Amino acid sequence: MKNSVMILMTMTLLASCQNTSENTNNTNPINTETMEKLAKREIESLLMIYKETLNTSNAEKATSLYTKDGIFMPSGAPSAIGKADIKGAYDFVFSQIQLNIEFYIEEITIENTMAYAVTSSKGSTLIHANGETIPEENRELFIFEKENDTWKIARYMFNKTK
Repeated sequence: MKNSVMILMTMTLLASCQNTSENTNNTNPINTETMEKLAKREIESLLMIYKETLNTSNAEKATSLYTKDGIFMPSGAPSAIGKADIKGAYDFVFSQIQLNIEFYIEEITIENTMAYAVTSSKGSTLIHANGETIPEENRELFIFEKENDTWKIARYMFNKTK
C-alpha cells in the first residue's frame, strides 16, 4: 500500500511539473513576440530620427544615436570609430552636402540585445560647392545594440546604388 501511495504521489508530482513547464512554454512565446514587436517599433523610431538628422544636417544628434564604440562606414570614405571620429565625419559630410532623403525599411531582425536592419534610401543631395542637386539612392545596413536599455546604432554602412 505504501508503495502504491508513493507511486501515486510521484506521478502527481511529475504531472504537475509537466503542466507548469507547458504553461511556461505557452506563455513565453507571447511575451517574446510582444517584446520583439516593441523592439522593432523602437528601432523604426530610431531610424526615423536618424533620417531627420541627415535631412537637417545635425551632426551632434546623429552622433548621439550611436553606441560609445560605434562605427560609421560611409561609402568611399574611411571608417569613423568612436563618438569623436563619428562626429567629425558627420561634420565633414554636412559641410559638403545637404541631404533630402526618405528611408525604406526592408527588414529588422532582433536577437536579444543585438539587432540589424536592412534599409534603402532615396532622394536628392545638394552639393554646397556648386549648388547642384543630384539624385541620391543608397542601400544601408545598420547593426543595433542595447546600451543602457536604449537601442543605439553600433555599426552603420551604406553604399550607392546608382
